[in-house]
Amino acid sequence: MLKQFVKDYFNFTRKERLGIIFLLSLIIFFLFLPFFFQNFISAPKYDHSQFEKEITALNKKQPDSNNKSFVRDFDENNYQNYYQPSEKNYFTKQPKVELFYFDPNTLSEEGWIKLGIREKTAKTIQNYLSKGGKFYKAEDIGKIWGLREDEIKRLIPFVRIAQNQKTNYTADINAKPYKNYEKPKNTITYVDINTADTSAFIALPGIGGKLANRIIAFRDKLGGFYKIDQVAETFALPDSTFRKIKDRLIIGNTTVKKLNINNAGIDELKAHPYIRYNIANAIIQYRTQHGQFSALSDLKKIMLITEEIYNKSAPYLTIQ
Repeated sequence: MLKQFVKDYFNFTRKERLGIIFLLSLIIFFLFLPFFFQNFISAPKYDHSQFEKEITALNKKQPDSNNKSFVRDFDENNYQNYYQPSEKNYFTKQPKVELFYFDPNTLSEEGWIKLGIREKTAKTIQNYLSKGGKFYKAEDIGKIWGLREDEIKRLIPFVRIAQNQKTNYTADINAKPYKNYEKPKNTITYVDINTADTSAFIALPGIGGKLANRIIAFRDKLGGFYKIDQVAETFALPDSTFRKIKDRLIIGNTTVKKLNINNAGIDELKAHPYIRYNIANAIIQYRTQHGQFSALSDLKKIMLITEEIYNKSAPYLTIQ
């Protein structure tokens, strides 16, 4: 069976064999094409005569004998330029160093220069002293920027700092008595959830503009809050945030807006967050079949109204 499969797999028709031969011929043709292509393209020829003339002109050019700052000799063999130093002496003569005992707090700029310190460093020391700086011990001169290590070691044995005299301070009889600063006490502000506006809610921790508007919108739809825990039912108010603000919430007036279930329409009833459409429709149907409610507790006779729904919505309902 395997032999038959191999035979069928490698068996080609006459057209397929001609196609394979044609493809192989194309591949071979394109492989050898670059070698034949070189014979038809002539390499570009460059004229080096101008370049040789410029090299000859450079070789004949002589350096300026009047310029003594430097001379460059051109070597044809290795093409290297050799620097010859200028005859001008750029180093000024250093003043004679004189060592003597000195107080760095009172030594003048000229004195530092006599000690072999550079003029720039001496000015740095004078600027340090003029701005209130002071040397308290011999090793302190090592902190001066610009002093080299060898200069520090050379000068430290000659440093003699005068002892500082203690200044006696006398009390100012006209000075105002010192007043202890009293840290202001943080006063907790309480928010009445039935009368507070958005700014009052925003002052609470974790309450932004959106949450403040949602609390007020929920309060308006309910007809007012009758207990603080109702604030936690506000849409998108995290429970952790409510726990933070709960102790700062109060109710000054628990009077809420009530709906008369004996004459309220279905649109008025379903607009209340605790009633919704299905319960509002059940109340209307019960009222149509049995007449007006004689007691608020008659709502419990409606199957859709559970004990939880009744307890939440009862403060907002009336039969009168």
